[in-house]
Amino acid sequence: MVNRIENINSNLIEWAITRAGFKLEDFFAKNPKVEEWIKGNKYPTIKQLEEFTHKVHVPFGYLFLNEPPQEELNIPFFRTGKGGVKKVSLNIYHTVQMLQERQSWLTDYLTESGYGDLSFVGSFDENDNYKEIVNDIRKTLNLNEGWAKEFRTWEETLDYLTRKIEDTGVIVTFNGVVGNNTRRRIDVEECRGFVLVNDKAPFLFINSADAKAAQMFTLIHELAHIWLGESAGFNNDNMLPADDPIEKLCDKVAAEFLVPETHFRKLWQTTQNFKTLSRNLKVSPIVVSRRALDLKLITKGEFFEFYNAYIKSFQLKKENQVSGGNFYATARKRVSLRFANYVNTAVKENNLLYRDAYRLTNLRGNTYEKFVNEYLYQI
Repeated sequence: MVNRIENINSNLIEWAITRAGFKLEDFFAKNPKVEEWIKGNKYPTIKQLEEFTHKVHVPFGYLFLNEPPQEELNIPFFRTGKGGVKKVSLNIYHTVQMLQERQSWLTDYLTESGYGDLSFVGSFDENDNYKEIVNDIRKTLNLNEGWAKEFRTWEETLDYLTRKIEDTGVIVTFNGVVGNNTRRRIDVEECRGFVLVNDKAPFLFINSADAKAAQMFTLIHELAHIWLGESAGFNNDNMLPADDPIEKLCDKVAAEFLVPETHFRKLWQTTQNFKTLSRNLKVSPIVVSRRALDLKLITKGEFFEFYNAYIKSFQLKKENQVSGGNFYATARKRVSLRFANYVNTAVKENNLLYRDAYRLTNLRGNTYEKFVNEYLYQI
């Protein structure tokens, strides 16, 4: 005789479905047995209930609570033109949770290994001048004002900048899905990135589903948050900040770091073509247009006209791209080479079980072994 579970809370079943982003009627149409559970006409087996929890991405034990748990992030998520919120979609919530778990482990590991705090974390506040913050970031990264000129393209510039940031002890991850689950995409309109700040292991997350043209601006915006000691997430819709002093300051830092005002004004006198300026400055045309807007060299209407056309072109190219690519090359960016090196070292030191290394990297068994042996360099 099959054992069935009779003490499930129907309200929790409905909550789990809507929490996962489904409409009840649509979910019931594809899963009629679940509707029968709610009505009390049938009861699920343990296996059926486990399958249900996998579909809606909820812990098994949640379904036996008296009421839904309060799930709010402990960092604000800012929206362009608005303030911060604590409620986000499930995919973003789980991504933040995943990186918080990595950060917690790494912080403990670095502490036990005798690493000191990172001196630049929280070294400025919202009352400081953005140009002073920019100068300190450049000094810490060991970059001069014209550092980008040596690169052929702004894509190469982004890769180099990412490596320089990781060299300081910051972990940078690029991902457009939850872990490696390509069915759980992270919506760019809700999240361009977020930053988890602490003194030993700050984590930056960049939504890789976003246009690469915008990722560099997000990267420096997040880096500025570390200098200010403030964790946050943001959508930066149309690359414009939220109505918050810290967000506005981070945008100013990003703009000045990538496109110094003095140099830009000189170039503007020779050409106002965004693509030409992009090639000269080694930043994307989107960043150039945003800087021109900041300096009141173009109107908001002109900025939006260019921005919308650029993003539309990017989306068309993306739709025509053949899916696929090298899984391990993608994993290097999803996990972060610096973080993966710490995990690999901890395993070799017998300070971390393989089981836990698999969980922290979202790579398991032979996949993990191939990654660390063939695609990982040592710090």
